[in-house]
Amino acid sequence: TLPGLDGRKMSKSYGNTIPLFAESAELKKLIMKIKTNSQAPNEPKETEGETLFQIYRAFASENEIQEMQHRYQTGIGWGEAKNSLFELLDKKLAEPRAHYQELMSQPEKIEAILREGAEKARAQATAFLERIRKTVGI
Repeated sequence: TLPGLDGRKMSKSYGNTIPLFAESAELKKLIMKIKTNSQAPNEPKETEGETLFQIYRAFASENEIQEMQHRYQTGIGWGEAKNSLFELLDKKLAEPRAHYQELMSQPEKIEAILREGAEKARAQATAFLERIRKTVGI
């Protein structure tokens, strides 16, 4: 479970989600809204249970996680932590976001893929139902 913008469990019903396919500007705006405590820059910070770090950890490599833990221990500022999270998410989500936008701009392609899937499923289901009818004696 990932924490949301307000620190609670991320949930659409709480209105505290970060849409993965949001444009860079919207993504940055939402990340900058994540609630943090009042610890000053240069003051060591805990990573356990900290919203920014939890989200960062879900997307980062092991080396990136260790580097961020060190930055927390040496007193990263909240603005810097938010910028680091934004840069990581924006980089990781750039390719999937582009693919999503490409698909969304071609609804006919999505419809064709869905029709093809429905035809495959129908063929399998028909054969399966015939075996069931035969077995049951209908």
